[in-house]
Amino acid sequence: MKALVAFFSASGVTKRVAKTLSEAINADLFEIEPETKYTDADLNWMDSRSRSSLEMKDVSSRPAIKSKTDVAPYDVVFVGFPIWWYREPSIIDTFIEQYDFDGKVIVPFATSGGSGLGDTADNLRELAPKAIVKEGKRLRVSADRAELRDWASEAVK
Repeated sequence: MKALVAFFSASGVTKRVAKTLSEAINADLFEIEPETKYTDADLNWMDSRSRSSLEMKDVSSRPAIKSKTDVAPYDVVFVGFPIWWYREPSIIDTFIEQYDFDGKVIVPFATSGGSGLGDTADNLRELAPKAIVKEGKRLRVSADRAELRDWASEAVK
């Protein structure tokens, strides 16, 4: 199966995990970059008026993405992100809605200090109803290639 690892990383943590995962499973890598980069102030979850807080309060928020990729050649798309407010960031919703995932397997993975993926799988199923969305997993930034390869193999079954 041909795989893509697509990821959004605000601080670089998810990027490190995504890169290791792509190397472990010999997958292509695509960074989901916001058209307008997030500043530290934008990411201040303690400020109810910060950009990220406002986006996460509005379930219809769809931050613009800087560039596109082609998901057509892939059977499996691993989608990585940090957990924001117990779910995927709104930019991930933008990414999922941009493409035709019919018949494809989507495997979410996240980085977090402790929060799980919450309702992420259900959210992605609503956004891509003809895809096969797996439950996904919160991954440690220290996960090595062997651990990620084993997880990815199990995740797509």
